[in-house]
Amino acid sequence: MIAKTIPARLCRSLYEPFLIIRRNRWAFSGLIILLFFLLMATVGPYVVPLDMTPRTVESFQPPSWKHLLGTDYAGRDVLAQIVHGSRDVLSIAFLAAIFTVSIAVVVGMFAGLHGGAMDSVLMFLANIVLTVPDLPVMMILAVIFKVRDPFSFAAILSFWAWGELARAVRSQVLSLKEREFIEAARALGLSSFHIVFRELLPNVMPFVAINFVTIMTEAITASVSLIFLGLAPFSVTNWGMMLNLARWQTGAIYVPKAACYVLSPMVAIALLQLGGVFFSHGLDELLDPRLRGWQR
Repeated sequence: MIAKTIPARLCRSLYEPFLIIRRNRWAFSGLIILLFFLLMATVGPYVVPLDMTPRTVESFQPPSWKHLLGTDYAGRDVLAQIVHGSRDVLSIAFLAAIFTVSIAVVVGMFAGLHGGAMDSVLMFLANIVLTVPDLPVMMILAVIFKVRDPFSFAAILSFWAWGELARAVRSQVLSLKEREFIEAARALGLSSFHIVFRELLPNVMPFVAINFVTIMTEAITASVSLIFLGLAPFSVTNWGMMLNLARWQTGAIYVPKAACYVLSPMVAIALLQLGGVFFSHGLDELLDPRLRGWQR
């Protein structure tokens, strides 16, 4: 009997979140867009082959059945570059969001829980991070520390991006640490590690999850900007590198026939960010039962 109820419970646990997102048209639209880019990054490279052999006689070809998004300055298919470049963009953004959220949660948790000198020092560092604009710092770090792979790139992006979320997590912890279940954990002599990761973290996870999506969209902009400026050399198919080549090296922005080549990475970046913004609107209702407008 128990074995029969497990699949039913699993289906219900998957169906209810989908139903919540489905009821919110903005969140559902964002989910569709994000799933589209996720499939593009994971399955797309196996479906759309990438041929980087130069064919200058086919340069800046308009969209056709052979090349749905036209060709670049060397006659190479633009759609294939967009598809293969999506893997770099998404992996860098995902890793940067993980690193940023991890730093912010640890700093905010311990600052809010312990208070005193630790709180003052950690919030002083957070204020410094918030005061200095992040893009110039990322530019300096990208010049000093060479970008070799998505992990090093994500580390550079997250180094100066955790301050705002850390302060928000600290505020959440300050409102939670006076509650009865935290007082009971302290009375039982439980360690700070247990209180942070077993008592406080589950209560702030909805807020952190929403910010995770927001940080990913910001990381996309930051990574593409650094690559566009030539400060973080990466693969030729990366969307930022495509814009760099179009603007600084090939003069494609001055060629009317190359409009599709120039606009394709820009539209892909805008759509991906738009999907993240739309989807984050539905996470509030999904992760906070008090906001749900339907009965179980």
